[in-house]
Amino acid sequence: MRVIVYGSLRRKQGNHHWMTDAQLLGEHRLDGYEIYDLGHYPAVIRGEGTIECEVYRITPPILTELDALKKNAQEYQRELIETPYGKAWIYLYQLSVEGLQRITSGDWLKRHGEEENE
Repeated sequence: MRVIVYGSLRRKQGNHHWMTDAQLLGEHRLDGYEIYDLGHYPAVIRGEGTIECEVYRITPPILTELDALKKNAQEYQRELIETPYGKAWIYLYQLSVEGLQRITSGDWLKRHGEEENE
């Protein structure tokens, strides 16, 4: 099974330790989604943009841990989508993004540079 991550679970990010036993399959630009800044982590919804992601092969225990991590906030729902590496789970934000800062580059890692340019 696979998961697609776009924010704090990516390499060199604060929650990447959850991916320690996962196998990175590769990077992917995902069309049809938008990413927003929630502060310490992002929100992704279906939309007009493209977001930068990483796709990992994971085990059932890792998926269980990620579900628990995401359910703590109860803001996300997991959906199965197609990637170049096969079908992968993605966590989509379920609350309103009104008033949130959109990361127009689509890349969570570049979010701070955008704020300076606006």
